[in-house]
Amino acid sequence: MAPIAAPVRLVKGFLTVGLWTLLSRVFGFARDIMIAAYLGPGAVADAFFVAFSLPNMFRRFFAEGAFNFAFVPLFSKKYQSGAGAESFARDAFWGMAALLAVFSAVAVLAMPVLVWAMAAGFAQDARFDMAVQFGRIAFPYIFFISLTALLSGMLNAVGRFTAAAAAPVLLNIIFVTAMTIGAALGWPIGPVLAWSVPVAGVAQLALMWIAVQRAGFAMRFRRPTLTPELKRLAIIAAPAVLAGGVVQINLLVGRQVASFTENAISWLNFADRLYQLPLGVVGIAVGVVLLPELSRRLAAGDTGGGQHSFNRGMEFSLFLTVPSAVALAVVGAPIVEVLFGRGAWTEADTAATALALAVYALGLPAFVMQKVLQPLYYAREDTRRPFKFALTSMVVNAAVAIGLMPFIGFVAAAWATSFAAWVMVWQLWRGARAMGQAAQVDAQMRRRALRIVIASAAMGAALYLCAQALEPYLALPGWRALALLALIALGSVVYLGLGQVIGAYSAAEIRASLRRKRAP
Repeated sequence: MAPIAAPVRLVKGFLTVGLWTLLSRVFGFARDIMIAAYLGPGAVADAFFVAFSLPNMFRRFFAEGAFNFAFVPLFSKKYQSGAGAESFARDAFWGMAALLAVFSAVAVLAMPVLVWAMAAGFAQDARFDMAVQFGRIAFPYIFFISLTALLSGMLNAVGRFTAAAAAPVLLNIIFVTAMTIGAALGWPIGPVLAWSVPVAGVAQLALMWIAVQRAGFAMRFRRPTLTPELKRLAIIAAPAVLAGGVVQINLLVGRQVASFTENAISWLNFADRLYQLPLGVVGIAVGVVLLPELSRRLAAGDTGGGQHSFNRGMEFSLFLTVPSAVALAVVGAPIVEVLFGRGAWTEADTAATALALAVYALGLPAFVMQKVLQPLYYAREDTRRPFKFALTSMVVNAAVAIGLMPFIGFVAAAWATSFAAWVMVWQLWRGARAMGQAAQVDAQMRRRALRIVIASAAMGAALYLCAQALEPYLALPGWRALALLALIALGSVVYLGLGQVIGAYSAAEIRASLRRKRAP
């Protein structure tokens, strides 16, 4: 591959996945704004968030964890060599479908146990029965979305990112549409939200099925059989189930801690949604694109190309994530108030959510760096070491959350999540030092990382001073949105302007990459 082709393909992939993820997050914010207005942080919202988190947690274990990190490298190598990639994918798809059907049925029957495991604090009030009811409706989503994730992995492995990146948009569009119709017809919003979940799963799977067919793969039914290749996949995937879902396990501990404080699960959920915007747009985009790219490079013995891809992925991540973290920490309260401060929402809800958001922001760079470091292991089919690192991170998370809860309350869950994320990054980075050239940080990365931090700190100072000056306008309903836009504009100008001057990034390189992306 020509030396220019790889970075251009990386930039194209990052932008494709990132832009579609951004669109999904925009609709997601519309969904959250409507939930905050119709329900506010309360019993129904708490019950729905726990019910919806159950299939999503298992999805990230089994689909995004195991299959993104184990299936994609194996499929990529088979596709590159022409050695039965489609047959392998069909075996994996229908085998996974059979497993998920059984698992979903068992989970629906055992929903009271799952809800208690997720939020034991619900057991003494009406939230428990509502969460069980919503959970039984929503849980089959795991069947559809896990198969969607497998098909998405196939498309990502062959360089087709658009359809897979667009699928999450459907979920939020269906949520927004359902709430709009439900509110107009006077339906209770809680059940409307719950029923929207499996409907969205069917729509996402249908979209991926069509996209895979157009990519030339026939996924016709095949009787599930445990072939030698699937056994190998299972062996590789088993530790990845935990390593890839470590954030979800940590969030599970956080929900347990928060479930004993009224409205705390809703506060943490809304804060989580805000910091998930840069995490989704940057971290997921880089992780999705980087894994198949590193797998191809290492399979071809191109360690120099692998090093370049790794460093540019890390550089791209820090360039967007560090200033995002600073902004969320410094002006989190105005952001929360503008987005959610209406209807059933109160000032106390704003203060609690902004506090959790600031703590989550401290861990945001770590969450994204994990997405860049993990492909170094999974591209080598090494899932055992991330598994061990995940165990350590989980212990740290539980110790911090439970240990701090008596002293600082629900926000202990956010502190634990962020601290555990940095522990995970430290372990991944230390373990990568023995991987040779492909995992080494180059001179450009070291130079620009320091400058990114400096530019972000300057931006944070400017935002703080400007927020003080605009405080009267940020409190006025008719002006607060414009004042927040002014803050965002100021922060962008300071960061991008100073970053260009001191060399945190090169605008010329970005323009050149975009021009090459459009070139025939």
